[in-house]
Amino acid sequence: MMFATLAFAAVAVFVELSAGVVIFDDSVGLERQFDGIGGLSGGGATSKLLVNYPKKQRDEILDYLFKPNFGASLQILKVEIGGDAQSTDGTESSHMHNSWEENYQRGYEWWLMLEAKKRNPNIKLYGLPWTFPGWVGDGTRSPYTNPKQTATYILKWVQGAKKYYNLTIDYIGVWNERDYNIPYIKILRKTFDDNGLSNVRMVAADGGWGIANDIQKDSVLASAIDYIGTHYPGTLTTTAAMKTGKQLWSSEDFSTFNDNVGGGCWARILNQNYVNGYMTSTISWNLIASYYQALPFYRDGLMTAVEPWSGNYVVQSPIWITAHTTQFTEIGWKYLRHGAGVGKLETGGSFVGLVSPDEKDLTIVIETMSHDHSLCIRPALPPYNVTPATVEIEFKGSFAALTSLNVWYSKPSYGNEADVFFMKQNKLSIVNGKASLKVNPDEIYTLTTLEVGQKGTFDNAPPASKPFPLPYTEDFEGYEIFMEPYDLAQQMGVFEVAQDDASNKVMRQKVLAQPVVWCQAESLKISLNVIGSHNWTDIYAEVDVKLGEVNGTNGVFVAARVDQGGCNAFSSTGIFLYIFPKKNNYILANNLGRTSVITSGQLGEVESSWNKVSLMVKGTVAVGMLNGKTLFNHTVPSKPASGFVGLGTDSWGIADFDNLKITSAEDQLHHLHHVKKEDAKLYFVPGAH
Repeated sequence: MMFATLAFAAVAVFVELSAGVVIFDDSVGLERQFDGIGGLSGGGATSKLLVNYPKKQRDEILDYLFKPNFGASLQILKVEIGGDAQSTDGTESSHMHNSWEENYQRGYEWWLMLEAKKRNPNIKLYGLPWTFPGWVGDGTRSPYTNPKQTATYILKWVQGAKKYYNLTIDYIGVWNERDYNIPYIKILRKTFDDNGLSNVRMVAADGGWGIANDIQKDSVLASAIDYIGTHYPGTLTTTAAMKTGKQLWSSEDFSTFNDNVGGGCWARILNQNYVNGYMTSTISWNLIASYYQALPFYRDGLMTAVEPWSGNYVVQSPIWITAHTTQFTEIGWKYLRHGAGVGKLETGGSFVGLVSPDEKDLTIVIETMSHDHSLCIRPALPPYNVTPATVEIEFKGSFAALTSLNVWYSKPSYGNEADVFFMKQNKLSIVNGKASLKVNPDEIYTLTTLEVGQKGTFDNAPPASKPFPLPYTEDFEGYEIFMEPYDLAQQMGVFEVAQDDASNKVMRQKVLAQPVVWCQAESLKISLNVIGSHNWTDIYAEVDVKLGEVNGTNGVFVAARVDQGGCNAFSSTGIFLYIFPKKNNYILANNLGRTSVITSGQLGEVESSWNKVSLMVKGTVAVGMLNGKTLFNHTVPSKPASGFVGLGTDSWGIADFDNLKITSAEDQLHHLHHVKKEDAKLYFVPGAH
C-alpha cells in the first residue's frame, strides 16, 4: 500500500511503493479540483512582437497556444493590467493614463484575449497589475494610499473588457510580487460585489505564501479570497496554506529558457506542484517569448516568436509538455487521492491521476525527468536520482473494468538522438485490473480513456529566420489612434499613435508623472523606446521631434548601441544624443543618465515646432545633426560595441516623434553625400566636417 506523509514546515508527499506497484483507485474518494494550466502575457510586454506577425504565421502561433486538442491547448490566459511602467521586458499601457480619461483601445492584451476566446470559448481569463499610473497612488507611489480609488481603477478595467470586447474576466489579482494590503483586498472584493461582479474570483497575493497566515486570522479576508496564488514555489506549499482549505495555485512559474531542459522543468513542475504541494493550477511566465533578444529572460516562454518581419517562429518543447495534461483534462476534473493515484515513483519521477466530473474518464500523467534535465530558473532543486524501472499498475474501484488506455509519449533529447514529442503509441493493455509500463529517465507519458489528442501541425514550415530589415522607415500613418507602434519596444514611458494639429499621425510619449513602479527602471524619470537588433554597430537613425506645448517634456534623444532594457534600462549605456530646444543645447553621452558626457554644445538655429535629429555612429566616431546641419563629429567610446536604436524623452511629459528612419551608417553616408561607398569613411574622421 502507498501512504502520504505531510511534513510540518512544508507539505511534501513521499510515496513508498510495494514491489513497484502504483494504484489508481476512485473508490476511496477524490481529492482537489483541477483548475487548469495557463500562460501569462505581460509582466511585461512579453507578447509585444507577436502582434504584427504576418496573419498566416500569427494565426498558426495562436493555434499552437490556444486551440483545443492541437498544441498547448491552454486553459487559462493571465494578462497584465497595464500600468504605464516597466514590468520586466517593457511597459504596457494603462486604460487610464490620467484620472480624467479612459481608453480601452490601448495595448494588445485585449486583442490577445479575444484571439484566445475565439479558439477556446472556455478558456479562463485572469488580470493582474504590476504597475499603476502615478495618479492612482495620489502621488505617493503606493496603490494602497487611496484603496477605493485603486479598486475603482481595477473595476473599470474589468468593466471595459466586458463593455468593449464582451470579455468576461474570471479572476483578478492584487499587485504582482509586492506587499499585499488587507484593507485594499476587502475593498476590492466589496467594489466588485457592489457592481454585480461577484462572479470575478480573487487570487492573492501573487507572491509568497504569507497571506495564508492572515487568512486564518481574518474571516472577512478569508471570504474575499478564493485562491491562494504563489510564485515559483519549488513544488512545495506550507502547512498554513493547507490549513486555509483554499485552492492553491502556482500562479506564476517556469520562467526558464525553453530548450529541452526548460521543457523538463515544465514537465516536472506540472505534476509535482500537485504531488508535493497540492497546487491545482500552474501558470507559465511567460505565454510566448515574443520580445527582442538581449531583453531580460530571452526565450523564457512556452514557445518563441521574435521575428514579425520574417514570420519565423519556433514551437519549443514546453508546448508539447503542456499538451500531455491539457489535451486530456478540463477545468473541473478532480485529482485522485494521494496514495490512490497521485504520488512519486520510488525509482524517481511522479504521477497524477485525474477524473472527469461524470467520473467516466481517467487521465494519468507520468514524468520521469532527471535532475539535470529538469532544472528551473528558480528555486534551487535538491539532488535526486531517476533510474529505469517497470511500473506495475493496479486499477481499482470503477477503473477495475478498464481493458486498455490510450498512450501519448514524449522523450526530449539531451544528446544526438532525435526528440520525440507527443507521439501516440500502442494502447496499454490492462488485464484483470493490472498493467505494466517500462519507464526510463526523461520521459513523459499520458495514459487516458479519452480518444482525443492531436499533435497539431501545418503544411508549410515557418519562414526562415532573417535579421531585422534595413533600411527601416516608419511614418505612423498606417495605425489607428492610440495604438502602440509595431517593432518599437517601450521600456520606460508609453508611446502611442496620436494626431497632431496638422492631422498627421505621430508617435507620442504620454506619461506625465512618475508611475507607481514595480522596479527601478523609472528611477531617472526618463522614457526609452528601443527597436531593431542588439547586434547593430555602425548605424544611422533620424527622427522628427516636437516637444508638447502643454505638459511637454524638457528634451528628447535619439540613441545608438543601447545595451540594456527591462528593469535595468535606467543603467543603459550607448551613444545618446539629447537635444533641448528651449535651452538651445545638446548633450552627447555614453549613458542614458548623461553622467558620462562625451561632448556638448549649442544647437544653433532651432525650429519652433518640428526638428529633425540625426545620429550616425561608425566605429569610434559619431556625427550628430539637427535639421541637416552638423552639430558635432566626435570620437566616442568603443563600448558598448553594439545595441538597439533608442528614442525617448529626458523627463516625463509629452513629445511627438515622426518619420523615423534607420539604416546602416555606410548606406546613409552614400545616400546623403552622393559619394562612393569606399569614400564614405572620410566622413567619420573627427573634425573632417
